[in-house]
Amino acid sequence: MNRIFQRCFKAVAVVAFLMLVSPQLSFGQDGEALFKANCSSCHKPDVKYVGPPLKGAREREPEKGWVYKWVHNATAMAMTDPYASKLREEAGGVVMTSFPDLTNAQIDAILNWADSFQPAGAAKPGAGGATVAPQSNHTVLYGMLTLVLAIIAFVLLQVNSNLKKLADEHDNIPGKQPVPFYRNKAYLLVLLIGLFLLAGYFLVDGAMGLGRQQGYQPVQPIYYSHFVHAGVNQISCLYCHGDAQNSRHANIPSVNTCMNCHMAVKEYTGEPLKRADGSIVDANAEIQKLYNYAGWNPDTKTYDRPGKPIQWVKIHNLPSHVYFNHSQHVKVGQVACQTCHGEIQKMNEVKQFAPLSMGWCINCHRTTNVQFNDDKGNGNQFYSLYEKFHEDIKEHKYDSVTVEKIGGTECGKCHY
Repeated sequence: MNRIFQRCFKAVAVVAFLMLVSPQLSFGQDGEALFKANCSSCHKPDVKYVGPPLKGAREREPEKGWVYKWVHNATAMAMTDPYASKLREEAGGVVMTSFPDLTNAQIDAILNWADSFQPAGAAKPGAGGATVAPQSNHTVLYGMLTLVLAIIAFVLLQVNSNLKKLADEHDNIPGKQPVPFYRNKAYLLVLLIGLFLLAGYFLVDGAMGLGRQQGYQPVQPIYYSHFVHAGVNQISCLYCHGDAQNSRHANIPSVNTCMNCHMAVKEYTGEPLKRADGSIVDANAEIQKLYNYAGWNPDTKTYDRPGKPIQWVKIHNLPSHVYFNHSQHVKVGQVACQTCHGEIQKMNEVKQFAPLSMGWCINCHRTTNVQFNDDKGNGNQFYSLYEKFHEDIKEHKYDSVTVEKIGGTECGKCHY
C-alpha cells in the first residue's frame, strides 16, 4: 500500500511539472507569442502599421509558398520579385527584416493566428450565425490546476505518512510520533525555498523594470499633434528632426523651424483635437503659445519681442551608459522611425511606444539584415568595408547578414 501511494505521488508530481512547463513547450507553435516576438514592431494583425496587415497575407501572395521565401530572405526578394518590390515601394523603400530562423510551420502559426484575430471584445461568428466569445488566455487555468495538483500532492503525503504509521503498528514496529506539517523541517525547507524563489523573481523583474518608461506620455508646454503634422499634412519626420539622419541625436526642432510654416498658418481648421483625458483642445490658442515663444506678432508680421526656447519634456530616455546613434540606424541601417517610435503619424500626444530595453534592442540586432551596397549602388556605402560578407553572399554562403554577425550584439558597441 505504501508503494502504491508513493507511485501516485510521483505521478502527480510529474503531471504538475508538465502543467507548469506546458506553456513554454507550446511556444514554438503559439502564433500570438511568435507574432509578438518577431512581427509586432512593424505589423498589426488587422490594420496597416509600418507594414501591411498580416490577416489575409496568404490570400494576397502571388503564388502558394511565396510568403515563406519572403520571410526567410526579404532583401533578396525585394531586388528580384515584382510583388516584393511593390511592397518595398509601399513602405517607402524600407525592406522588411528577414527571419531565416523561422520555420514554415512557425510562419503558418503566425498567419493562422492573424487570420483568426478579432479585436478585443469582438465576438467571433459561429455556426448558423451564432457568436462565439473570443478565446481567453489559459494562464489562469494552468495556475489553478497547478494549485489543485499541489494540494493533492500535499494530501497524498499526509495519507502516505499515516499509512506508514498504521503499517508499522500492524507489524509491531515502534514508530516515531508524527511531526505536524507546520513543524516538519522538510516542509518548512520547501516552503522557504519557494518563497525565496518567488521573492527573487519579483525582485529581479522589478529591478529590470527600473527606469523603463513604456507608455510614458507627459503633458507638453504646447499641444503638438503629430497626427495633424505627420499624418494629415504628410510632413516628413526628417523635416523637423533632420539631425536623426546626420548625427547621434535626433534633436528637437527649434522655434524657427515651427515658424517656417506658422508664419502663414495662423489657425487650425481641421477636426477637433482631444487630449488623452478626452478634453477638447483649443488649437488656435496653442498656435498663439508658439507665437509667444517666438516673439512673433501675427498682426504686424514682425518679431516685436524677444523669443525664448520651448521647454519640451523629453519622452525617450536612455541610461547614461548606453550609446545610441540615430544616424547609424536611420541613414546607414535604413530603420524606419516607426520601428522604435510606433505609428507616430497617428499620435496626437506622443508616448513612448517601445520598451527600449536591452533585450528589445538585442532582438532587433539579431533579426535585422544589413543593407549592403550592391553592384548598382543601392544600399549603404558604409558597409562596403565588409568585403568578406559581400563575397560570401555572392557565393551563396549566406542569404543575408544580420547586424549580429557584424558585431551588433557585442557589449562594447552600445556600452561605454
